[in-house]
Amino acid sequence: MLPIELPRPLAVFDIEATGVNTRTDRIIELAIIKLLPDGTHETHVMRFNPTIPIPAEATAIHGITDDEVRDQPTFAEQAERIRDLLEDCDLGGFNIVRYDIPILIEEFARCGRPIDLGSRRIVDAQRIFHMRERRDLTAALQFYCGKTHVDAHGAEADAIATIRVLEGQLARYDDLPRSVEELDKLCNPKHPQWVDRAGKLKWINGEAVINFGRKQNTPLRILADTDPSFLNWMLKADFPVDVREIVQNALNGQLPEPPAGGNCS
Repeated sequence: MLPIELPRPLAVFDIEATGVNTRTDRIIELAIIKLLPDGTHETHVMRFNPTIPIPAEATAIHGITDDEVRDQPTFAEQAERIRDLLEDCDLGGFNIVRYDIPILIEEFARCGRPIDLGSRRIVDAQRIFHMRERRDLTAALQFYCGKTHVDAHGAEADAIATIRVLEGQLARYDDLPRSVEELDKLCNPKHPQWVDRAGKLKWINGEAVINFGRKQNTPLRILADTDPSFLNWMLKADFPVDVREIVQNALNGQLPEPPAGGNCS
């Protein structure tokens, strides 16, 4: 479906949830379209009981009500199936770096089955779109494909629209990479000094330090010894899973190892 090299499956996915807070909101619909290296694809769509009420403003966007998911399994009950579907896959989607991946990681962590997606290559059509045109998925589909996104905010429809947008982007921009590895570097650049994906911690002289607020540039090692209350606050605050994991490890006496050959100055 996409004219790019696929050394392994590319799982293009979209999530509908109870809201936009990746830390506290819950997934209620997940669509995964796996593009396989042999040119075939698989479609998997599932809904979940979020175990919390769906706000009216969320229903107004995606049309999913409490009644429609009351008898559906919870995310925890489907977690292993989802993990298996994503096993050995690179990840694709629209705004997945900022929304879909973080909320998925939180759901896995919440049910006691943490998932590590840090090594996956990422193709985010929104990143490409915003670099070139700066609009949303509906406008992207119209701009690149001349199509109206009549089923916007249905997970499967949004995932299909994302694939069509990627097709249009690759057809329009000859200079875009044709491999997932290079598209990952374009969509998901990793700052060499950041310890975590969001840059809340960074490397200075081979040591992990805080990269925000009044404790900026203070080593984790020192905070763990002299101010553990600050690190405990971080564990309870709205930080991504990978940041909280690093902080918890520091409190347990296990500091992160700097990347081999990386720029930690």
